[in-house]
Amino acid sequence: MPTLERMRSPKIQLMLDAANRAAAYLESSGQRGVFPTEQALADLARFPRELPAGPVPAENILAMLDELGSPATVVSTHGRYFGFVTGGVDPVALAAATLAGAWDQNVALPVMSPIAATLDEIAAAWVCRLLGLPETAIATFCAGAAIANQTCIVAARDALLDRTGWSVEQRGLAGAPPLRVVASAEIHVSVNKALRIAGIGRDAMVLAPTDECGRVIVEEFPVVDERTLVLLQAGNVNTGHSDPFAELIPLIHRQGGWAHVDGAFGLWAAAAPAQRHLVAGVELADSWATDAHKWLNAPYDSGLAICRDPADLRRAMVFDAAYVASEDERPLLHLGMQMSQRARGVETWAILARHGRTGIADLVDRLCARARQMAELLEKGGARLLAPPALNQVLVRFDDDQTTDAVIAAVQADRTCWVGGTVWHGRRAMRVSVSDASTTADDITAAAEAILRSWHQ
Repeated sequence: MPTLERMRSPKIQLMLDAANRAAAYLESSGQRGVFPTEQALADLARFPRELPAGPVPAENILAMLDELGSPATVVSTHGRYFGFVTGGVDPVALAAATLAGAWDQNVALPVMSPIAATLDEIAAAWVCRLLGLPETAIATFCAGAAIANQTCIVAARDALLDRTGWSVEQRGLAGAPPLRVVASAEIHVSVNKALRIAGIGRDAMVLAPTDECGRVIVEEFPVVDERTLVLLQAGNVNTGHSDPFAELIPLIHRQGGWAHVDGAFGLWAAAAPAQRHLVAGVELADSWATDAHKWLNAPYDSGLAICRDPADLRRAMVFDAAYVASEDERPLLHLGMQMSQRARGVETWAILARHGRTGIADLVDRLCARARQMAELLEKGGARLLAPPALNQVLVRFDDDQTTDAVIAAVQADRTCWVGGTVWHGRRAMRVSVSDASTTADDITAAAEAILRSWHQ
């Protein structure tokens, strides 16, 4: 335990002040509206725009952050934020993040932080087991599913070209055999960016037709070959539905293609026995992208890139420099895009160690149940469901486009909850994403009442 003398040092006093302010923020957030008030937003103008000429006391900076910043936050961690698939934060993960922040470990190489490397390895392995992925699979933490998709697409690109005898490491992409991409017509927009960064343009992409729920239609799936990267998804961002992996992936493999699954939130259905059928066959893929900061409720940011064959990931990400040479089996700077990187695995390890297999399954089941509750209440109140509820997503419409947009704006102004808008098959819609572990049945009831009240006022 620290001595009294050390506890009185300015550094320690500053940390204690921060902890007290953070605790007060958590305690008061549940009594606030979900979105900041107009006054809180106006007060952001009080942050100085000119760089100070000299040092400012640290306690003054912390006070400014709390007094001006805390009221202007979006309360996404108290059960009524449904605008995006934005998970809350598990208390044990928040506590672990606080401790890990004090550690300030760089997990690029195991020798740089043995504790961070150990927890990263354990957490990544636990995630693969929870999701029912192959024993051979390797997972690596990154900034989020967009980066995870990017990582896996680069790994797939290099693996497909390697099968033709072309080494991207040696020869680059100029003159390489052309690759094709077949993607779900409903694939997430982040994948389009990832393809572009990987040197694959829109002209190389064919979109696979989807049904009324956003699932790829097997009977209309394009022909693929040994130079084809196929992009599927677990959990459509609007409807929550997943592609029929059990039928598609064996077909893709018979024709020599690579199957990648963007499962930012939907992949976690595999961790719950009652929901696993919704992503049946997803374990057959060659690579997967997911997030810990969505359904798992790890702090931002935390994604995972996963490859069935570790050699495919290493081929794309390894680099050679004497000062970072390592004999370790899991040097993270050779498994992802970053060299220096924070110890993201600590928070996921804490969540999984705290809740275990059954606790994670219960988390997924509860949020699915809350989404169904929301769908039932809104439909009973007269709203039109645009797709059967799946996982944690609810997609509804009110009368027409103009009315739907007006309801969304009124709900956001009401501040009881926060929802966002989208376009589904050419029509405006409200999208409700239930992703915060703290969301209760009472939260759903209050939110549904606010939504219906905003419609009928």
